[in-house]
Amino acid sequence: MTNPRAWRRSVLILIPTVVLVLTLAVCGGQDGTPADLFEPIYRVYQYVKTYFYQPDLIDDQQALYGAMKGIVRELGDPYSEFLDPEEKATFDQSLAGEFSGVGIEITLENGILTVITPLVGSPAEAAGMRAGDRILFIDSVSTEGKTLTDSALKIRGEIGTPVVLTVLREEGTIEDVTIVRDLIVVEPIQYEERNDGDIAYIRILRFEPETTIALDQALGTFSLDTISGLILDLRNNAGGLMSEAISVANRFVDRDEVVLITEDRLSGRRQYYSRGNLIRNLPVAVLINRGTASAAEILAGALRDNDMAILVGEKTYGKGVFQQLIDFSDGS
Repeated sequence: MTNPRAWRRSVLILIPTVVLVLTLAVCGGQDGTPADLFEPIYRVYQYVKTYFYQPDLIDDQQALYGAMKGIVRELGDPYSEFLDPEEKATFDQSLAGEFSGVGIEITLENGILTVITPLVGSPAEAAGMRAGDRILFIDSVSTEGKTLTDSALKIRGEIGTPVVLTVLREEGTIEDVTIVRDLIVVEPIQYEERNDGDIAYIRILRFEPETTIALDQALGTFSLDTISGLILDLRNNAGGLMSEAISVANRFVDRDEVVLITEDRLSGRRQYYSRGNLIRNLPVAVLINRGTASAAEILAGALRDNDMAILVGEKTYGKGVFQQLIDFSDGS
Protein backbone atom coordinates (compact mmCIF):
# COMPACT_ATOMS: atom_id res chain seq x y z
CA MET A 1 0.00 0.00 0.00
CA THR A 2 1.29 3.46 -0.91
CA ASN A 3 2.27 5.65 2.02
CA PRO A 4 0.40 9.04 1.58
CA ARG A 5 2.93 10.91 3.69
CA ALA A 6 5.81 9.67 1.56
CA TRP A 7 3.92 10.76 -1.57
CA ARG A 8 3.44 14.26 -0.16
CA ARG A 9 7.14 14.47 0.66
CA SER A 10 7.94 13.54 -2.94
CA VAL A 11 5.78 16.38 -4.23
CA LEU A 12 7.43 18.84 -1.88
CA ILE A 13 10.81 17.76 -3.17
CA LEU A 14 9.85 17.95 -6.84
CA ILE A 15 8.41 21.47 -6.81
CA PRO A 16 11.64 23.24 -5.80
CA THR A 17 13.47 21.17 -8.42
CA VAL A 18 11.28 22.65 -11.17
CA VAL A 19 11.91 26.17 -9.85
CA LEU A 20 15.65 25.49 -9.84
CA VAL A 21 15.56 24.37 -13.46
CA LEU A 22 13.71 27.55 -14.43
CA THR A 23 16.23 29.70 -12.60
CA LEU A 24 19.15 28.06 -14.33
CA ALA A 25 17.47 28.43 -17.69
CA VAL A 26 16.91 32.14 -17.24
CA CYS A 27 20.46 32.75 -16.10
CA GLY A 28 22.02 30.99 -19.06
CA GLY A 29 22.95 32.36 -22.46
CA GLN A 30 23.97 35.84 -21.32
CA ASP A 31 26.91 35.98 -23.73
CA GLY A 32 25.08 34.81 -26.87
CA THR A 33 23.14 36.67 -29.54
CA PRO A 34 19.99 38.60 -28.64
CA ALA A 35 17.96 35.64 -29.86
CA ASP A 36 19.90 33.34 -27.52
CA LEU A 37 19.55 35.80 -24.65
CA PHE A 38 15.76 36.00 -24.83
CA GLU A 39 15.16 32.36 -25.75
CA PRO A 40 14.78 31.45 -22.03
CA ILE A 41 11.69 33.67 -21.88
CA TYR A 42 9.94 31.31 -24.26
CA ARG A 43 11.23 28.32 -22.29
CA VAL A 44 9.80 29.79 -19.09
CA TYR A 45 6.50 30.27 -20.91
CA GLN A 46 6.56 26.63 -22.01
CA TYR A 47 7.29 25.47 -18.46
CA VAL A 48 4.40 27.51 -17.12
CA LYS A 49 2.03 26.16 -19.78
CA THR A 50 3.14 22.62 -19.00
CA TYR A 51 3.42 22.57 -15.20
CA PHE A 52 1.17 25.29 -13.79
CA TYR A 53 -1.64 23.58 -11.88
CA GLN A 54 -4.36 25.98 -13.15
CA PRO A 55 -3.75 26.25 -16.89
CA ASP A 56 -7.07 28.02 -17.45
CA LEU A 57 -5.61 31.05 -15.64
CA ILE A 58 -2.85 31.47 -18.21
CA ASP A 59 -3.56 34.36 -20.60
CA ASP A 60 -1.03 34.22 -23.43
CA GLN A 61 -1.49 37.87 -24.40
CA GLN A 62 -1.13 39.14 -20.83
CA ALA A 63 1.93 36.94 -20.38
CA LEU A 64 3.49 38.64 -23.39
CA TYR A 65 2.59 42.10 -22.10
CA GLY A 66 4.04 41.18 -18.71
CA ALA A 67 7.36 40.22 -20.28
CA MET A 68 7.46 43.46 -22.28
CA LYS A 69 6.67 45.51 -19.16
CA GLY A 70 9.48 43.75 -17.34
CA ILE A 71 12.05 44.57 -20.03
CA VAL A 72 11.22 48.27 -19.89
CA ARG A 73 10.87 48.36 -16.09
CA GLU A 74 14.37 46.98 -15.65
CA LEU A 75 15.74 50.12 -17.30
CA GLY A 76 15.09 51.88 -14.00
CA ASP A 77 14.01 55.01 -15.91
CA PRO A 78 10.91 56.75 -14.49
CA TYR A 79 10.00 58.16 -17.90
CA SER A 80 10.08 54.87 -19.86
CA GLU A 81 7.17 52.47 -19.65
CA PHE A 82 5.35 49.89 -21.75
CA LEU A 83 1.58 50.44 -21.88
CA ASP A 84 -0.81 47.66 -22.85
CA PRO A 85 -3.79 48.68 -25.05
CA GLU A 86 -6.04 49.51 -22.09
CA GLU A 87 -3.36 51.65 -20.43
CA LYS A 88 -2.53 53.35 -23.74
CA ALA A 89 -6.20 54.23 -24.24
CA THR A 90 -6.28 55.80 -20.77
CA PHE A 91 -3.12 57.75 -21.57
CA ASP A 92 -4.59 59.04 -24.83
CA GLN A 93 -7.73 60.10 -22.98
CA SER A 94 -5.70 62.18 -20.55
CA LEU A 95 -3.93 63.91 -23.47
CA ALA A 96 -7.33 64.84 -24.87
CA GLY A 97 -7.80 67.07 -21.81
CA GLU A 98 -10.87 65.38 -20.29
CA PHE A 99 -10.84 62.44 -17.87
CA SER A 100 -12.05 61.34 -14.44
CA GLY A 101 -9.62 61.65 -11.56
CA VAL A 102 -8.18 64.12 -9.06
CA GLY A 103 -6.04 66.27 -11.33
CA ILE A 104 -2.38 65.82 -10.44
CA GLU A 105 0.72 65.26 -12.55
CA ILE A 106 2.98 62.64 -10.98
CA THR A 107 6.39 61.10 -11.61
CA LEU A 108 8.87 58.77 -9.93
CA GLU A 109 11.82 60.42 -8.21
CA ASN A 110 14.34 57.86 -6.97
CA GLY A 111 11.56 55.28 -7.04
CA ILE A 112 9.19 57.42 -4.94
CA LEU A 113 5.85 58.59 -6.35
CA THR A 114 6.10 62.38 -6.40
CA VAL A 115 3.72 65.18 -7.37
CA ILE A 116 5.00 67.40 -10.18
CA THR A 117 2.03 69.73 -9.80
CA PRO A 118 -1.70 69.74 -9.09
CA LEU A 119 -3.67 70.90 -12.10
CA VAL A 120 -5.13 74.37 -11.85
CA GLY A 121 -8.70 74.30 -10.52
CA SER A 122 -8.59 70.55 -9.86
CA PRO A 123 -9.88 68.61 -6.82
CA ALA A 124 -6.24 67.89 -5.92
CA GLU A 125 -5.42 71.60 -5.82
CA ALA A 126 -8.53 72.31 -3.76
CA ALA A 127 -7.58 69.53 -1.30
CA GLY A 128 -4.16 71.08 -0.74
CA MET A 129 -1.85 68.84 -2.78
CA ARG A 130 1.45 70.56 -3.56
CA ALA A 131 4.34 70.20 -5.97
CA GLY A 132 6.98 68.02 -4.32
CA ASP A 133 4.56 65.98 -2.19
CA ARG A 134 5.63 62.35 -2.01
CA ILE A 135 2.73 59.92 -2.16
CA LEU A 136 3.50 57.01 0.18
CA PHE A 137 0.10 55.25 0.15
CA ILE A 138 -3.02 55.25 -2.01
CA ASP A 139 -6.03 54.11 0.01
CA SER A 140 -3.64 52.52 2.54
CA VAL A 141 -1.81 50.55 -0.19
CA SER A 142 1.92 51.32 -0.42
CA THR A 143 3.19 52.88 -3.65
CA GLU A 144 6.64 51.34 -3.16
CA GLY A 145 7.67 49.27 -6.15
CA LYS A 146 4.63 50.35 -8.21
CA THR A 147 4.98 51.66 -11.74
CA LEU A 148 3.80 55.15 -12.61
CA THR A 149 0.86 53.73 -14.55
CA ASP A 150 -0.13 51.39 -11.71
CA SER A 151 -0.31 54.31 -9.30
CA ALA A 152 -2.04 56.62 -11.77
CA LEU A 153 -4.77 54.07 -12.45
CA LYS A 154 -5.30 53.54 -8.73
CA ILE A 155 -5.66 57.28 -8.12
CA ARG A 156 -8.13 57.62 -10.96
CA GLY A 157 -11.63 56.23 -10.58
CA GLU A 158 -15.32 56.93 -10.83
CA ILE A 159 -16.55 60.48 -10.47
CA GLY A 160 -17.79 61.22 -6.95
CA THR A 161 -15.72 58.56 -5.19
CA PRO A 162 -13.02 59.49 -2.67
CA VAL A 163 -9.37 58.49 -2.65
CA VAL A 164 -7.04 58.96 0.32
CA LEU A 165 -3.44 59.86 -0.46
CA THR A 166 -0.91 59.59 2.35
CA VAL A 167 1.72 62.19 1.51
CA LEU A 168 5.10 63.15 2.89
CA ARG A 169 5.42 66.93 2.74
CA GLU A 170 8.73 68.59 1.96
CA GLU A 171 8.89 69.91 5.52
CA GLY A 172 8.79 66.32 6.80
CA THR A 173 5.21 65.95 7.99
CA ILE A 174 2.97 63.07 6.88
CA GLU A 175 -0.68 63.78 6.13
CA ASP A 176 -3.70 61.92 4.79
CA VAL A 177 -5.33 63.94 2.02
CA THR A 178 -8.83 62.92 0.99
CA ILE A 179 -9.79 63.93 -2.55
CA VAL A 180 -13.14 63.35 -4.24
CA ARG A 181 -12.69 62.37 -7.86
CA ASP A 182 -14.37 64.50 -10.49
CA LEU A 183 -14.40 65.09 -14.23
CA ILE A 184 -11.12 66.80 -15.05
CA VAL A 185 -11.37 69.14 -18.00
CA VAL A 186 -8.11 70.85 -18.88
CA GLU A 187 -8.52 73.83 -21.15
CA PRO A 188 -5.02 74.45 -22.51
CA ILE A 189 -5.33 78.27 -22.54
CA GLN A 190 -6.83 80.92 -20.28
CA TYR A 191 -6.55 84.61 -21.13
CA GLU A 192 -7.75 88.07 -20.18
CA GLU A 193 -6.90 91.75 -20.47
CA ARG A 194 -5.30 93.46 -17.48
CA ASN A 195 -4.50 97.04 -16.52
CA ASP A 196 -7.40 98.44 -18.56
CA GLY A 197 -6.40 96.48 -21.65
CA ASP A 198 -2.79 97.60 -21.59
CA ILE A 199 -1.44 94.14 -20.64
CA ALA A 200 -2.33 90.81 -22.22
CA TYR A 201 -2.38 87.87 -19.79
CA ILE A 202 -2.22 84.32 -21.17
CA ARG A 203 -1.96 81.19 -19.05
CA ILE A 204 -0.89 77.96 -20.76
CA LEU A 205 -1.99 75.04 -18.62
CA ARG A 206 -0.83 72.18 -20.80
CA PHE A 207 0.70 71.45 -24.19
CA GLU A 208 -1.96 69.41 -25.97
CA PRO A 209 -2.60 68.94 -29.71
CA GLU A 210 -4.81 72.06 -29.81
CA THR A 211 -2.68 74.35 -27.63
CA THR A 212 -1.18 76.41 -30.47
CA ILE A 213 -4.59 76.89 -32.08
CA ALA A 214 -6.03 78.03 -28.76
CA LEU A 215 -3.08 80.40 -28.29
CA ASP A 216 -3.64 81.96 -31.70
CA GLN A 217 -7.30 82.48 -30.85
CA ALA A 218 -6.32 84.14 -27.56
CA LEU A 219 -3.77 86.42 -29.24
CA GLY A 220 -6.43 87.44 -31.75
CA THR A 221 -8.57 88.91 -28.97
CA PHE A 222 -5.92 91.48 -27.95
CA SER A 223 -4.97 94.75 -29.61
CA LEU A 224 -1.39 93.62 -30.17
CA ASP A 225 -0.41 96.85 -31.90
CA THR A 226 -1.27 98.98 -28.89
CA ILE A 227 -0.72 96.89 -25.74
CA SER A 228 2.39 97.56 -23.67
CA GLY A 229 3.31 93.99 -22.79
CA LEU A 230 2.33 90.38 -22.30
CA ILE A 231 2.36 88.05 -19.29
CA LEU A 232 2.77 84.38 -20.18
CA ASP A 233 1.90 82.22 -17.17
CA LEU A 234 3.48 78.74 -17.14
CA ARG A 235 3.09 78.08 -13.41
CA ASN A 236 1.95 74.52 -12.61
CA ASN A 237 2.21 73.56 -16.28
CA ALA A 238 3.58 70.01 -16.21
CA GLY A 239 4.31 69.93 -19.93
CA GLY A 240 2.83 67.76 -22.64
CA LEU A 241 3.77 67.56 -26.31
CA MET A 242 7.23 68.83 -27.19
CA SER A 243 6.04 69.66 -30.70
CA GLU A 244 3.43 72.03 -29.28
CA ALA A 245 5.99 73.76 -27.07
CA ILE A 246 8.15 74.40 -30.15
CA SER A 247 5.11 75.59 -32.09
CA VAL A 248 4.17 78.04 -29.33
CA ALA A 249 7.77 79.31 -29.18
CA ASN A 250 7.49 80.12 -32.88
CA ARG A 251 4.87 82.74 -31.99
CA PHE A 252 7.41 84.73 -30.00
CA VAL A 253 10.97 83.93 -31.15
CA ASP A 254 12.47 85.65 -34.19
CA ARG A 255 12.95 83.67 -37.39
CA ASP A 256 15.91 81.26 -37.63
CA GLU A 257 16.75 81.49 -33.93
CA VAL A 258 17.35 78.17 -32.14
CA VAL A 259 14.37 77.15 -30.03
CA LEU A 260 15.55 73.74 -28.83
CA ILE A 261 18.53 71.41 -29.11
CA THR A 262 18.03 67.68 -28.56
CA GLU A 263 20.37 64.72 -28.71
CA ASP A 264 19.54 61.03 -28.89
CA ARG A 265 21.31 57.82 -29.87
CA LEU A 266 19.67 57.42 -33.28
CA SER A 267 19.39 60.99 -34.57
CA GLY A 268 22.33 62.51 -32.77
CA ARG A 269 22.26 66.25 -32.16
CA ARG A 270 19.29 68.10 -33.64
CA GLN A 271 18.42 71.79 -33.59
CA TYR A 272 14.92 73.21 -33.93
CA TYR A 273 14.62 76.73 -35.36
CA SER A 274 11.88 79.31 -35.16
CA ARG A 275 9.91 79.84 -38.35
CA GLY A 276 9.30 83.46 -37.41
CA ASN A 277 7.21 85.13 -34.74
CA LEU A 278 3.68 86.20 -35.62
CA ILE A 279 3.49 89.18 -33.30
CA ARG A 280 5.71 92.20 -32.76
CA ASN A 281 8.41 91.92 -30.11
CA LEU A 282 6.52 92.98 -27.02
CA PRO A 283 7.97 93.01 -23.52
CA VAL A 284 7.12 89.54 -22.21
CA ALA A 285 7.27 88.23 -18.63
CA VAL A 286 7.06 84.46 -18.16
CA LEU A 287 5.78 83.27 -14.77
CA ILE A 288 7.29 79.98 -13.55
CA ASN A 289 7.38 77.86 -10.38
CA ARG A 290 8.36 74.38 -9.26
CA GLY A 291 5.35 72.94 -11.08
CA THR A 292 6.68 74.24 -14.42
CA ALA A 293 8.07 71.14 -16.10
CA SER A 294 9.07 69.42 -19.32
CA ALA A 295 7.58 71.13 -22.39
CA ALA A 296 6.82 74.24 -20.32
CA GLU A 297 10.51 74.46 -19.43
CA ILE A 298 11.37 74.17 -23.13
CA LEU A 299 9.21 77.19 -23.91
CA ALA A 300 10.47 79.25 -20.97
CA GLY A 301 14.08 78.46 -21.85
CA ALA A 302 13.60 79.27 -25.52
CA LEU A 303 12.14 82.68 -24.74
CA ARG A 304 14.80 83.55 -22.18
CA ASP A 305 17.79 82.28 -24.18
CA ASN A 306 16.70 84.31 -27.20
CA ASP A 307 16.16 87.44 -25.09
CA MET A 308 12.47 87.46 -25.90
CA ALA A 309 11.28 87.38 -22.28
CA ILE A 310 12.28 87.55 -18.65
CA LEU A 311 11.51 84.73 -16.22
CA VAL A 312 9.78 85.58 -12.95
CA GLY A 313 9.18 83.15 -10.09
CA GLU A 314 10.84 80.03 -8.72
CA LYS A 315 13.24 77.34 -9.90
CA THR A 316 11.40 75.00 -12.25
CA TYR A 317 11.00 71.23 -11.94
CA GLY A 318 14.06 70.33 -14.03
CA LYS A 319 13.15 67.61 -16.51
CA GLY A 320 15.88 67.46 -19.15
CA VAL A 321 14.67 64.45 -21.16
CA PHE A 322 11.86 63.91 -23.62
CA GLN A 323 9.96 60.76 -24.53
CA GLN A 324 9.05 59.31 -27.87
CA LEU A 325 5.79 57.44 -28.29
CA ILE A 326 6.04 54.21 -30.28
CA ASP A 327 2.67 52.72 -31.20
CA PHE A 328 2.13 49.04 -31.97
CA SER A 329 -0.60 47.63 -34.18
CA ASP A 330 -2.47 46.03 -31.26
CA GLY A 331 -2.98 49.41 -29.57
CA SER A 332 -0.13 49.02 -27.06
